[in-house]
Amino acid sequence: MITIGLVLASAVWASRESDLAALDRQRQLVNGRLDSQIQSVAYELGLMANGYAITINGVSSSGDLDAFDSMAFGDIMTSVFKYDEAFVVWSDGEIAIKSDSETANRYEWIKPLLMPMLQRSVQAEALATPKDGSTKTSDSVELMRLQGRPSIAGIVPIHNVGQSVRGRPLFLIAYRYLDGSALDALSRDQGLNGVRFARSSDPEANEVTFQIEATATNEPIGFIIWTPELPGSKVVVSMMPALTISALIISILLGGLVFLLRKTLAELQDSEQKARHQSLHDILTDLPNRALFAQRLEDTISQHDTGAPPAIVALIDLDKFKAVNDTLGHAAGDELIKSVASRISILVGGVDTLARLGGDEFALLLPHMPERNASYLELCNRIVDEISQPFSLQGGRASAHIGCSIGITIISASSQTASGVLHAADVALYEAKSSGRGRCVEYADNMDASAKLREGLKRDLRDFLDGVDTIEVESPNRPAVIPAFGLEVFYQTIHRADDADRISGAEALVRWRHETMGLLTPDKFISLAEDSGLIHRLGIFVLMKACTAAASWLNGALLSVNVSPTQLRIPGFAGEVVQILQRSGLPPSRLELEVTETALMGGDEAIVKTALAQLRERGVQIALDDFGTGYSSLSHLIQFGIDRLKIDRSFVRLLGTRADGAAIVSAIVALSQSLGLATTAEGVETPGQRDFLTAAGCTDLQGFLFSRPHPKPDMTYGIDSDAMIAEPLRAANQIAATSARDLI
Repeated sequence: MITIGLVLASAVWASRESDLAALDRQRQLVNGRLDSQIQSVAYELGLMANGYAITINGVSSSGDLDAFDSMAFGDIMTSVFKYDEAFVVWSDGEIAIKSDSETANRYEWIKPLLMPMLQRSVQAEALATPKDGSTKTSDSVELMRLQGRPSIAGIVPIHNVGQSVRGRPLFLIAYRYLDGSALDALSRDQGLNGVRFARSSDPEANEVTFQIEATATNEPIGFIIWTPELPGSKVVVSMMPALTISALIISILLGGLVFLLRKTLAELQDSEQKARHQSLHDILTDLPNRALFAQRLEDTISQHDTGAPPAIVALIDLDKFKAVNDTLGHAAGDELIKSVASRISILVGGVDTLARLGGDEFALLLPHMPERNASYLELCNRIVDEISQPFSLQGGRASAHIGCSIGITIISASSQTASGVLHAADVALYEAKSSGRGRCVEYADNMDASAKLREGLKRDLRDFLDGVDTIEVESPNRPAVIPAFGLEVFYQTIHRADDADRISGAEALVRWRHETMGLLTPDKFISLAEDSGLIHRLGIFVLMKACTAAASWLNGALLSVNVSPTQLRIPGFAGEVVQILQRSGLPPSRLELEVTETALMGGDEAIVKTALAQLRERGVQIALDDFGTGYSSLSHLIQFGIDRLKIDRSFVRLLGTRADGAAIVSAIVALSQSLGLATTAEGVETPGQRDFLTAAGCTDLQGFLFSRPHPKPDMTYGIDSDAMIAEPLRAANQIAATSARDLI
């Protein structure tokens, strides 16, 4: 708007300056016209004076002026030179050439007005006549008021008249009114519009005046008034519609721009607030995220004084969440996370902070526990009870049963650090999970020892695997050198059910010979390998060692190796297995990979299915481990191309003690026979278990009754590859002929 104002002001200023310049120019033209007329009068009177002198001398040499025809000269003065009156007078003002009575009367009336100028001319003439006889003209032309009208009057001496009149000088007097034909000529010549004469300055609003002053006295004798040509105003007037439209358009554009800018600014502020909110809150649940929780935790610790009410930090980890996410999909998992957040939010107070740290892990900060009606332990137990209740998902089409474990720590001094507080809560959470889940555990100092032990084991495991070349395999001709400390592969033999002395294969079992803790079984470090992301490297190490060792077995026995779910989901896993088989020299048909049903489930089923299909195409066999303890989906047996079922030791342990145990085992064996699958029973420890499993039709047996895991098992008594295939089929056909009632 300021710009528009400046443009308009500039246009008005420029037009005003242009108008002033034009007006000044017109006044200069009027003034110049008057000066020009004064000079013209002086020139014309000089010519007429010379003409009078010549004529008078020619008419009367005696100086008798009566014979002079003054009418002819008067007509010339009035008609040709446009003078209103002309007189020839003596130096004393008397008329020298007789005129009609009317002209004489007019002269007598204006004579007093002309006498001052005549006297000045007489004096000037006397002074202007030099002694040598030469003459000089002493003309006098002035502006004056005659008969109330502005006029140009001139007096010129008439020289060189006859000797008889030389003693009395003659003068020619003529005048012209400016408000008559002279004014019309001025208007015509100078282009003045509506020019008029006025005795007083009374112009209209759009008119200008020019004051005419008497030459002798400088008194105003009248005013010339006209309507001036103002080009600047004309330009502005002509441009005003365009300027107005332009100003309106610019105003609209500027208004629109201001509106858009304000709208954009509001959107930016809103976006900034949303971005700030999103940077400090979880997108899924809208709870504070890890960054905001850490900030509030720092504030709580810094403001905590000795003797002040304790603040509580609790880490909440959901139990069985992964199973729900794998079976129902990620969308159902997200819905479950939001439902969990909603349930916990209802239980906590307004001053408390419930945050989602990521995945299925939440954190709770209780800065003022004594102000609450219940203690922090009661609150945490209520959270555990609430989360253990079923969750309705997918519009009621599915139901999820999960739980949670909570680790609690107390902030008692401002000297504590946020990392230390979270570490203590994490240690307590681990204790809650490792001691059975679905409970609350408060941090104690002695928990740090076990936590440090776990961290030490993770570090030692990583150091060992970092020192192992997973590509280089040992040659069958060069026995493996068992290091003093580190991972070792033990083997437990698998025996034919119909001939317990015949070895059909062996299962590779990893052990860790630790420098300070001795020989560790998998339950002590496999979970650590999974938590630290080392499980794949560990599995490759075991597979490499086992395949290298099995290639040297002379009986052609089958090698069974466990594969973790993480390994199956790694793209290229099948290629790594094939590479190890090629380097070790073990035929693919002698390798059996044991997978659990958990490994077959989840959002990456396509990857797992592809990996297993590629391995089976190479001849590798697939066994389903711990069948009956998980989901036991029969579709998995067909969809993933399972070759063998392994009966879990928990069912074998029931044989001889509970009737339902025998029924379960018999049903599993009958199912495998119907599908043409081999079966291996794990955990066989008594002759009675062996006999029942053999009678039920189980093809292979494994357990302490036959052998314990050993780094170098005795594999000298075995069977050839043809028998490995023929015997299971023969036993399957034999058992198939027996009724299910007889088996039970």
